[in-house]
Amino acid sequence: MIREALQYLIGLGAANKHEIGGQIFSDKPLHEIYAPLATPLVVRNLSGLVEYVLKNYDDQPPMLIHVASPERVDIFSTYNRDMRRHHYVRADAQLPDIPFRRFIDVEAFNILLQSCFVPTDDRAKLLAVVGNIQEENVVTVGDSGVAQQVTAKTGVATVGNVIVPNPVLLKPFRTFVEIEQPESLFVFRMQKGPDCALFEADGGAWKLEAIHRIREYLDKALAEPIVSGQVRIIS
Repeated sequence: MIREALQYLIGLGAANKHEIGGQIFSDKPLHEIYAPLATPLVVRNLSGLVEYVLKNYDDQPPMLIHVASPERVDIFSTYNRDMRRHHYVRADAQLPDIPFRRFIDVEAFNILLQSCFVPTDDRAKLLAVVGNIQEENVVTVGDSGVAQQVTAKTGVATVGNVIVPNPVLLKPFRTFVEIEQPESLFVFRMQKGPDCALFEADGGAWKLEAIHRIREYLDKALAEPIVSGQVRIIS
């Protein structure tokens, strides 16, 4: 106990500098004291981020805007004395939860298509199929490995075999609402239930397209600050 107390008292003294082999050492542990950093303001769309920059609300120095992903954009400062950055704003897209790669019943799938996807020709084709499937005859589903065939209504009172479109080009809401949603390929599958599922089939290329469109939107909306050198955008 006495030994620990003496070591503590010794540690309270001023640190001494020693040079050994051309390197400088201290005889006491040193802890860096960082300058305080800003806590980011969280917004849910690009419009809020643009408004923050244009109104110069916090009288910011030059800013760096980083398009981190289709769902996130950040505003940072330049380096401070500690080589760290203030994080002024974080824009997180408010997006629906779309259950890709999971089979859900036809009714839920119908609602999902109408509420979470931009209207397209292929979306209309899927709605026509899933909205007319005959549940009692779903066991007659045919599958070639690529295309599927189900028994569905083909007219007011007619029941016939319908080829399920596959693959399909769809535009789900996956990035900020101010941006035109990227269109990409999906594999559409059905199974007994009847249940439906969508599987992404573009290898994630839509993400690069979304980031590119966000960058274009910001370049246009913040043209004046960019030209004046107050804003730099990277992606």
